[in-house]
Amino acid sequence: MSSAFLAARLLRRAATASSSSPLTALARRALHLGRAPVALPRRLPAAASSPAAAAARRFLASQSPASSSKADADENLRRVIESEIECVVQSEESLADKHIDLPDDFPFEVIDNPGDQSITLKRELAGETIKAAVYTNFDAEEDLDDNDESDKDEESFKPAIQLVVTAEKSEGPILEFDCNFNDDELTIESMRVLNRDDLDAEYVYEGPPFSDLDESLQKALHRYLEARGIKHSLHDWLYEYMMRKDEKEYVVWLKNMKEFIGN
Repeated sequence: MSSAFLAARLLRRAATASSSSPLTALARRALHLGRAPVALPRRLPAAASSPAAAAARRFLASQSPASSSKADADENLRRVIESEIECVVQSEESLADKHIDLPDDFPFEVIDNPGDQSITLKRELAGETIKAAVYTNFDAEEDLDDNDESDKDEESFKPAIQLVVTAEKSEGPILEFDCNFNDDELTIESMRVLNRDDLDAEYVYEGPPFSDLDESLQKALHRYLEARGIKHSLHDWLYEYMMRKDEKEYVVWLKNMKEFIGN
């Protein structure tokens, strides 16, 4: 998949998707359970269940084209899906089958379950368990909002990589950091102290915004993460690995859709 093709797809995704963030209580539960969060179903507006809406649906159903049109639409969709799969798989820059070696002295176990929207990096260090959930829902919205977007070269486009890092001991509270990589710079967006017995507690004081902390405290927290292996040198490997995962999951998603249409 070429960088330009990937950039266009990610930008379309960011433009049309809601700005949902993985940094939620759902993500916290998922991180500790060792699996990716599942998006909650969107609630339909109240008007959708009104008598008028029901009547409109019945009217539209009565105006549906003949079954042959359904078959034509299904066949057209199947052809488009096949074309998209071929475009991705046969791209000169396809990453799906590329083997990505771990960096030298890589301290983490990589937990990558097919079908998940994230991977987890995990390590044990001096009585602490360090986990970093890294997501494929890349943050491209900042690029969309950039005033200089028209001057950007798609070939150099790199979306931000989101990750949630936790550090926990055998007992006591858990430290959690919401981070992202912009190019090779690791940014801490927020940090909180969680009660391990009530991870989803509401109205818990989570501290001020990270950018409002004293500069010396911000630097100390960055050094704290670096000492546990969460540092800017991870960026290049993570970027390549997550691009590969996104492409693999996308192809599987297309194939699953094609299988449904064909049945």
